[in-house]
Amino acid sequence: MKQKIALIGFGTVGQGFVSILKSHQKQLVQKYGLNTSIVAVTDKLKGSAYLPEGLDIDQLLDLVAKGDSLNNYSKGETGWSVEKTILRSEADIVCELTYTNIETGQPSADYCRQALSTGKHVVTSNKGPVALHYKELSELANSNNVHFLFEGTVMSGTPVLNLVRNELAGNEITKIQGVLNGTTNYILTQMEQGQAYELALKTAQELGYAEADPSADVNGLDSLAKVTILANTLMGQDLKPNEIPCTGITQVQPSDIQSAQADSMRWKLIGSIIRDSSGVSASVAPTKIALDHPLAGISGVNNAITFTTQLTGDVTIVGPGAGKEATGFSILTDILEIHRNIGGLIY
Repeated sequence: MKQKIALIGFGTVGQGFVSILKSHQKQLVQKYGLNTSIVAVTDKLKGSAYLPEGLDIDQLLDLVAKGDSLNNYSKGETGWSVEKTILRSEADIVCELTYTNIETGQPSADYCRQALSTGKHVVTSNKGPVALHYKELSELANSNNVHFLFEGTVMSGTPVLNLVRNELAGNEITKIQGVLNGTTNYILTQMEQGQAYELALKTAQELGYAEADPSADVNGLDSLAKVTILANTLMGQDLKPNEIPCTGITQVQPSDIQSAQADSMRWKLIGSIIRDSSGVSASVAPTKIALDHPLAGISGVNNAITFTTQLTGDVTIVGPGAGKEATGFSILTDILEIHRNIGGLIY
């Protein structure tokens, strides 16, 4: 069975995903029985193309590489809106890959609702709809007997959510602590090496680790969205980001760095969720951690999460938290999860 896929958004993540499909198509069919077809791509800036028998990946990538519009695709229909693409493309899976709006989750939340309501599986790397509307969207998916998956929202292609759902199933988690933002981790790493905050931030921007407006990173808002997702999806909560205490790294001073070093400790921006007898609490804040803590050795732009479990103690996973190929891979892992569950496959 061929999985027909529609992409909503064709920026870094979407292009990374289709590039992986192109290079791994033979392996995906032979090893996993996953046969895919990109039937529609819609991007508000780059245009749209629809071809029921499947779009040519090379032509799609060539058009955007030249700065040309997808409306100039050589076959099929073009110029479709997002809504028309979701309703008319006859896709089995809608990949929602648009820009994250952590304040409202829009318009991506509406795109997810529309796709799920019409019986389509949804895969997204967009933190907004998951952080703000997870309970509603997951219930909508269940009522329509489809999947709503979002592995790429927390640590890009590094497996976190699927790891807990599958490999750690039955092993209760009592605490989650994570270095969840590569930009802030890079800045703190550079400050530990003697750079002032302003210089470390400027360097991060020059290297492409930080945006021109870095506020979502340095104020902790990106980590906050991820903590909300972890608390709600893995710890059974229904929290909103504005209910979780959040402090960024802008007030960390060189003297704080030096004081921590003298105590054999290190500053990290830590997202934390703790379950105890009084319930579940969550937070984001700069935190001094001992050098022998699993998260202390995470340097540069890497991310990491430590799960404290009842049966196996601390389990730490480390990997990239962003990037074209890594996040594109997260979309593939969710599609493979859907394919496996639909077919009852074991591989």
